[in-house]
Amino acid sequence: MKPSQGLLLAPGAGADRDQATLVALDGAAGPAGWTVERMDFPYRRAGRRAPDRAPVLVEAVRAEAAALSGRLTPPARLVLGGRSMGGRMCSMAVAEGLAAAGLLLISYPLHPPGRPDKRRDGHFPAIGVPCLFISGTRDAFARPDELELATAAIRGPVTHHWIDGKDHALRGVDDRICELTLDWMDRLKG
Repeated sequence: MKPSQGLLLAPGAGADRDQATLVALDGAAGPAGWTVERMDFPYRRAGRRAPDRAPVLVEAVRAEAAALSGRLTPPARLVLGGRSMGGRMCSMAVAEGLAAAGLLLISYPLHPPGRPDKRRDGHFPAIGVPCLFISGTRDAFARPDELELATAAIRGPVTHHWIDGKDHALRGVDDRICELTLDWMDRLKG
């Protein structure tokens, strides 16, 4: 019998599907009954370092989500997300109508470092699914107060977990990220 719950994980701009946190989540969620797919964006598959424009990236998320959904038993529960840019593209796809049970947003890049005027949250009011944000308290892409204020616009329930003293990379805390994610995804079943 095919599984009924899937987790699609997308990497940040400077990484690929083998980014350590994504690999750790794959290793933790699979034994917990989730079908996990770690994706690469088209620019990475083509061997380029610079990301494509957002519409191309969002379309890649849509295509990967459709492929993963096809491997699940309806009614499928699909959680989308990833690190930094990958999570952001998943959130944009959901805001544009892609069905999902929830969004996992690790180190969400609310703005470029030192550029709080260049916000990346205009799509938040169109998100109506549960969201888990995991970030470091020293993340230059979003201070805790900035991100919590921005996510108040999301219509679905939002959970924030702050990892004290960690920056955008969240190095050395993959076990904690996995624990927080599995607990949150388990509560989505409820």
